[in-house]
Amino acid sequence: MKKSALSGAAKLFGALAGTAALALSLTACSPSAAEPTSPTVEVGEGVIVLDVRTPEEFAAGHLDGAELLDFNGGEFAAALPSLDPDAEYLVYCRSGNRSAQAISLMQAEGFEKVTNLGSLEQAASATGLPILDR
Repeated sequence: MKKSALSGAAKLFGALAGTAALALSLTACSPSAAEPTSPTVEVGEGVIVLDVRTPEEFAAGHLDGAELLDFNGGEFAAALPSLDPDAEYLVYCRSGNRSAQAISLMQAEGFEKVTNLGSLEQAASATGLPILDR
């Protein structure tokens, strides 16, 4: 086989492998409508649920019992020194980005029991807590 034919075959194989990986990752992340998901994170007594979205996002819907500490508005950073580093925290936002940043800051301050629940919908699914509207 010629060198150009080999490189063309390698490119085709790489493209097919990438497409297959993408398809598998998309189907693995989307819950089946036929299978209800059960809570995977226990919200026991003393567990603190933090919503690090904006007040407007919180007002549009939030988990029952969640405490709002706006990450972008600075409320989270201001409250961090007063949070109990020994408590367990479940943190969520709109997509999982702000909650991941919040958890990084918490871990840098010595917090060990922190979980990123991702988005509001993912958090509700993982905990079984209802989403409340104001």
